[in-house]
Amino acid sequence: MTDIFKKRLEKCSSLMKAEELDVLILAKPANMFYLTGDGRLCSFAMVTKDGEVALGVPKTDVDDVKLYAKSGRITGFEDEVGMIHSIAHYFEHFGIKEGAVGLEYTFLTQSMMGMLTHPHAKPDGVKVKDCTHIMSELRTVKDDEEIKRIRAAAKVADAGMKAAVENLKPGITESQVAAEVEYAMRQAGAEEFWRSYVSSGERTNIAHGLPSHRKLNSGDPVMIDIHPIVNGYSADMCRTVCVGKPSKEMQAAYDAYLNAQQATISKVKPGIGVGELEEDMHSMLRAAGHEEHIFGPPIHGVGIEFEEAPLPPGHAFFHGEKEAPPLEANTVIAVGNCGLYTGSFGVRVEDTVLVNKKGFDILTGYPRQLEIWSED
Repeated sequence: MTDIFKKRLEKCSSLMKAEELDVLILAKPANMFYLTGDGRLCSFAMVTKDGEVALGVPKTDVDDVKLYAKSGRITGFEDEVGMIHSIAHYFEHFGIKEGAVGLEYTFLTQSMMGMLTHPHAKPDGVKVKDCTHIMSELRTVKDDEEIKRIRAAAKVADAGMKAAVENLKPGITESQVAAEVEYAMRQAGAEEFWRSYVSSGERTNIAHGLPSHRKLNSGDPVMIDIHPIVNGYSADMCRTVCVGKPSKEMQAAYDAYLNAQQATISKVKPGIGVGELEEDMHSMLRAAGHEEHIFGPPIHGVGIEFEEAPLPPGHAFFHGEKEAPPLEANTVIAVGNCGLYTGSFGVRVEDTVLVNKKGFDILTGYPRQLEIWSED
């Protein structure tokens, strides 16, 4: 096992003991990936408080998992019944007959929870507790290799945004813009990406504007929010641009949002809270006359997932997270999430930002400019 995974497991063990957890059963691919080197759906990882690890995966995947996983204990199963039996086998193998098992409450559906706690899987003497906050605490502060990968993802995001903007013209559909983005990101090095959001015209009022077959018109704002994955790590960037000349109202709203976003980024440093950053950005938008146009939290963490801890208090509650402590160096956040929604259009500018020892480093660099293309 490499030193990096050994250190992660040592910290995990310490947190588990503090929470009186004897074992974790992880099913969320991101958490499995963080602690074992491999994460995929329809699988599980068991992690004991002593740092022992075992994986259960579809039998078709065993050889592939061995290429990535840092654990030597890998068992394959044929179906859901086999998965239940695999869990029971590992409980017996580790000698765990009582105590507490941690499960990812915010990831598991009720039926998945039933699988992992089935009487034929979990011993009766083992009670169930939530471990969501443990995994979030483990993953919040990044190591050097994680930051290197996020930087690479940010460069890919820049390439994707460049492709999107260069292809904007009246008549192209939102879906076609998304296709250009996603093709460019794969060509630039992304092995995958989270859902790409592309909306235009009045559809920019949608908080999560998935691409449609709507054709772009002259004067339309276009909101493009992208999240490439490079070597397992993500970046998050959004730009709002106009097809042609923006209206004065649109330009004013954009300028207000960009100014607030950049001013908020300038305050990023170790010791500041994400809730404080959220309030700072919202207060600037309210002062600019946009109190009725604010929606959602403008700050969130970035890492293996494009949206993860740390989260502002309200968003943390929604996601089953504990309130985040003040930011530490080597935490990566996105600043500018959600946006302004005026009724006739929306604007958003979002960047991936590294908290460093002295302050911050903006990782996504594509130009922030509403008017980027002219019909003249």
